[in-house]
Amino acid sequence: MAKIAMVAGEASGDLLGYHLIQELKSLHPDVEIFGIAGPKMMSLGAKSLFPIERLSVRGYLEVVRHLWGLLKLRKQLYKEILKENPDVFIGIDAPDFNFWLERKLKAKGIATIHYVSPSIWAWRKNRIHKIKRAVSHMLALFPFEPPLYQQVGVPVTYIGHPLADALPMEPDAGQTREKLKLKKDSVVIAMLPGSRQSEVNFHATLVLETAIVFDRLMRENGKKVQFLVPLVTRETRDIFQNAWHQLLTQQPDTSIDLQIMFGHAHDAMTASDAVLVASGTATLEAALLKKPMVITYKMSNMSWQLLKRMRLQPYVGLPNILAGEFIVPELLQNEATPENIAQTLYNLLADKAGLTILQEKYRSIHAQLKQNSAQKAAAVVKQFLRA
Repeated sequence: MAKIAMVAGEASGDLLGYHLIQELKSLHPDVEIFGIAGPKMMSLGAKSLFPIERLSVRGYLEVVRHLWGLLKLRKQLYKEILKENPDVFIGIDAPDFNFWLERKLKAKGIATIHYVSPSIWAWRKNRIHKIKRAVSHMLALFPFEPPLYQQVGVPVTYIGHPLADALPMEPDAGQTREKLKLKKDSVVIAMLPGSRQSEVNFHATLVLETAIVFDRLMRENGKKVQFLVPLVTRETRDIFQNAWHQLLTQQPDTSIDLQIMFGHAHDAMTASDAVLVASGTATLEAALLKKPMVITYKMSNMSWQLLKRMRLQPYVGLPNILAGEFIVPELLQNEATPENIAQTLYNLLADKAGLTILQEKYRSIHAQLKQNSAQKAAAVVKQFLRA
């Protein structure tokens, strides 16, 4: 019987693992999978030795607070994996946790696959030498990643991005607007201030003040606007709502049509005319949904100065990185003012010819990333399974 150890660190990894297990079971119906899994992976029979929530720790302070427990868990997991002696170990993302495990297991003769390359193309490129010691095979989601690994002799396969498989080439905005009961005569703007509490703390007021300025610009031109703000956790929603109440206290005459949503980021973006998004995977989702966007990001000045020194590319947004040029505007740190962002959004929507060109660039990116990633990943894993 084929036996696989697999570790997912959070919900996104659980989803990747779920689709991979589906494909593996079609190849090996009796495959046994254990490690750390979320509810989706467990629904397909994966056995989780520890709750996935133990690994879903974000932010430096939170990591430091849980560090001892994480290190202890990792050592326990390592011993359990050695005891079971699987054909292969698959680390799904969570590089800080999984690369240590992969290095130790590889040294013991167990093949290791890492699913989702860390962003060595964006910063800290020298990590690739540590990765080489840890990984038997890398599964890369982006086409520009394999050459980086090939240069140092790390076996790698480009499998495409699962989002490109999941999202339609031509999304139905009208149907989604009906589903969300949005006004037909309004311009709809989706605003995504980030998934982490620290991000929403930095972006909430910026996003709200941008909405006020943009609403004024549109009303001056006889148009109404609806703003959709999807937030993924109760904590981030509370942060955003507190910022909104504080702003209303300071500006009691403010009146905009703003709807805070609990999740449903995909629907919000699909229904929108344009998206304001904090840098991250959501920028790729917006591109695959063919939406004009403004990418923004703010952080502490100290963090910004460090990041500027570490950056290897002029872009931070995935659409620009994939296109190799600025196809969507990025307004970061000091350039990220409500006036700049609102005016840029307004200009984007007014440039009909530019929007047509942008749509074609998005379709090209989508076609490039649409590779049936789970099937390709399973084909790589199969090579490591005992007959």
